[in-house]
Amino acid sequence: MPKTMKAWKLDRLGGQLRLVDAPIPEARPSSILIRVETQSLMSYLKPYVEGALKAYRAPEDFVPGGNAIGTIAAVGADVWHLREGQRVVASSHLVARENVSEPGQILIGVTSPGGIGDALQRSWKDGTLAEYALFPAQAVTPIEGLDAHDLPQLTAIARCIVPFGGLVRGRLAAGESVIVNGATGAYGAAAVLVALAMGASRVVAAGRNRDMLDQLANATDSRVSPVMLGGDVEKDTVALREAAGGGAHLAFDMVGNSQDPNSTLAALSALYRGGRIVLMGSSTAPLPLNYLQVMFNNLEVIGNFMHAQNAYLPLLALVRSGQLSLRPIRPKVFALTDLELAMQAAREAASLELVVVTSTALS
Repeated sequence: MPKTMKAWKLDRLGGQLRLVDAPIPEARPSSILIRVETQSLMSYLKPYVEGALKAYRAPEDFVPGGNAIGTIAAVGADVWHLREGQRVVASSHLVARENVSEPGQILIGVTSPGGIGDALQRSWKDGTLAEYALFPAQAVTPIEGLDAHDLPQLTAIARCIVPFGGLVRGRLAAGESVIVNGATGAYGAAAVLVALAMGASRVVAAGRNRDMLDQLANATDSRVSPVMLGGDVEKDTVALREAAGGGAHLAFDMVGNSQDPNSTLAALSALYRGGRIVLMGSSTAPLPLNYLQVMFNNLEVIGNFMHAQNAYLPLLALVRSGQLSLRPIRPKVFALTDLELAMQAAREAASLELVVVTSTALS
């Protein structure tokens, strides 16, 4: 193995991003050194790097990038199941292992929510925009039985893991109907695919972009019913209920940067009695709940961040069985050295497009 690697280093959010020669990290106890093969870029990576996203916290002089598929180059002590040469997927979501009420958590290579998360981030500050990445073993999942899959296409699994975490938290069961609010966004579109794979009998894809709704419906099957939202809560509720066949058991809310709560309120109002709504989007608008509506209808409002540590195992099983097709998500591939072009492409990509960066370690 070489001693150095190419890596993108960011001196601080809003600072200078440079491609440098850096030492390859050494595996330490309970860690995995990954030779990075592919990774999907966040659509917001460019404004993130530019420091325009004020809610994000990151250390100085770090490698950004939050997820990757690669092969294990080395394992540290106290790693019992993973082995060199094995293909794995690395998740940026890291939760501290101590048995305490509120363990710290971060997104490796992306952000810390503060508090103990800042210390956790200092311990695991570097992400995946490099030829090699060092990750804690608990954030790494082996990929088995998928060698025949095109690797850039398989990289779309990182797009699906976030909504999968929310749909699992919302207890989506086979045969239930689900409303996906924000279905025209990247994660919302992935939520439609995942809900179908989990056995939803009907998926209502709700959003405000007619072209994207039509593309989503054309890329899936007859269980998907697109609904164009107009912003009127009462009218949108009627449309959602009708498309769901009278009501939905679950609403998955992935609306992004919304300035008003109307689509979320419509999705909530379209639920059957005993229904659940999972909030995973990035809306900044206050959500004015009708106390009596929630109480009389036994509704559940569930907030959810990311996914369980072992969530990739059942999600990969859905791909392996053929229940989850990643083909509707179209990869656009860039080399690691072309990151600037890739970031712009990710910012402009449609919801069923995925910008994939391949590491120069592949050559």
